[in-house]
Amino acid sequence: MVNFDPNISSGMPGIQSPIPQGPTGAGKSTFVQAVETAGKYVSQVNEMQNGADASIQDLLSGKTSDINSVVSAVAKADVSFKLLVGVRNKLIEAYKQTMNMPL
Repeated sequence: MVNFDPNISSGMPGIQSPIPQGPTGAGKSTFVQAVETAGKYVSQVNEMQNGADASIQDLLSGKTSDINSVVSAVAKADVSFKLLVGVRNKLIEAYKQTMNMPL
């Protein structure tokens, strides 16, 4: 018989285990951790949007003339926002499916 250890990769440097290890921290539930993580991602996307806006303002005011960095910042902000909206839509869809499940 083969003994399978699902946490085998946890001892290897640079490799994270895809299997959740249970609640971490001082008794925080998985839901609370998920909400905190989502909040962090939303704030990161907001910072990217603000950075892109600032780089556009700098370009328009003449503080910088590097249009490539401005286009790059705007593209990064756009992709991160679209990803965030996609994740939100998937979460809403999962919620609706859960609410329509028969008891």
